[in-house]
Amino acid sequence: MAALALATALAGGCAHQPAPPRSDALYHDLGGDAGITAIVEGLLYKMVDDPRIAHHFADADIINLRQRLIEQICFESGGPCVYEGLDMQESHAGRNISEAEFNALVEDLIDVMEERSVDVGAQNRLLRRLAPMQPDIVRQ
Repeated sequence: MAALALATALAGGCAHQPAPPRSDALYHDLGGDAGITAIVEGLLYKMVDDPRIAHHFADADIINLRQRLIEQICFESGGPCVYEGLDMQESHAGRNISEAEFNALVEDLIDVMEERSVDVGAQNRLLRRLAPMQPDIVRQ
């Protein structure tokens, strides 16, 4: 179900980034700071163990990546965070990330959210917030 929502969001929402969230409801539905941190930490473990994408993270500064992902998900979910990282185009330039690799990361994120019993509606709302970043991440 969450994957279907992502596909729909990708098909219809890639032209622009959504406006900042008007509510912090998604932030709370994800478990606030503690929940988002747990999601990101679970995702990091999955990413480095996923043979489809692990090579992209072999030389990554995992501590910095962890902090930026927490900030980004917190911000995108309406939380009190400010994302201080590079924009998606800049941070993924030259990485040659394919659509299949992007989708693998999304699958890993969905798996982590399911493992953490995040409501499917909250999963879909987060994926809708993140989906418009796809064109800036995947190599064209």
